[in-house]
Amino acid sequence: MTTSKKEAKGLVVGVDGSSVSNAAVAWAARDAAMRNVPLTLVHMLSAYVPTFPQVPLAGGVAVWQEDDARQVLEEAAKIARESAGGPIEIATELKSSPPIPTLVELSGDAELVVLGSHGRGAVGRVLLGSVSSGVLRGAACPVAIVPGDDEPPADAPVVLGIDGSPASEVATAIAFDEASRRGVPLRAVHAWSDAEVLDIAGLDWPALEVEAQQILAERLAGWQERYPDVTVQRRVVCDRPAHELVDQSKSAQLVVIGSRGRGAIARMLLGSVSNAVVHSVHTPIIVARAAD
Repeated sequence: MTTSKKEAKGLVVGVDGSSVSNAAVAWAARDAAMRNVPLTLVHMLSAYVPTFPQVPLAGGVAVWQEDDARQVLEEAAKIARESAGGPIEIATELKSSPPIPTLVELSGDAELVVLGSHGRGAVGRVLLGSVSSGVLRGAACPVAIVPGDDEPPADAPVVLGIDGSPASEVATAIAFDEASRRGVPLRAVHAWSDAEVLDIAGLDWPALEVEAQQILAERLAGWQERYPDVTVQRRVVCDRPAHELVDQSKSAQLVVIGSRGRGAIARMLLGSVSNAVVHSVHTPIIVARAAD
């Protein structure tokens, strides 16, 4: 049996030793254990002082930086082992390269890239919050953003933003798989319009809602047959997608949305809202995109 590159890398986590980064490591370890795939922890160093023009680090600082980085990775590996809840294969990598291109490159061999919503600032340490948007734009695989907030209840549902687009189909596959592995319901949310309801003259929402519910049921039918163990809650609203998804995230343990392809500003095809959702939700979120 051969092992694909994505199976070999599994989940890739950018770590910097901050509390939010540690939360991302713990979340990723649990998710990797559920998927039965490896976990790769990556810490990135800079060979330059963060100034313009760039100045190479002094030798003594560089040595301290590398020692500190190895401690960060050791601590992250310890957190991963303690959080996984079962056997898990863990690898650590120390990279002397910029964070965004490094993580984007690694995403080509990963099932999922996981980042904390922000990191800590120090010489040579990566501030994860400053690179998450860049990774979201360029990653070749789905990207999870994990906030440092309290862990949501284990029985909370997985929320899926769905609009029928190719990216939404990828997100649907991820959401069903996550809900099945976690043993929780899946709440599929379709927001009918980006426009304010009052801006649409003569809107017959009750009639439109019935039609939208039928379309949503058709889009989910095949997935429900594939995952009979997942209870699906369908929700169609006449509201802005970002507003509804942020609201639904308050009672969820994970939000999954689709985005446009690489090279474009990461955003949902439900409307230009993924950036707003990523920065507003207080629960982990996975952003998926359709294949090129």
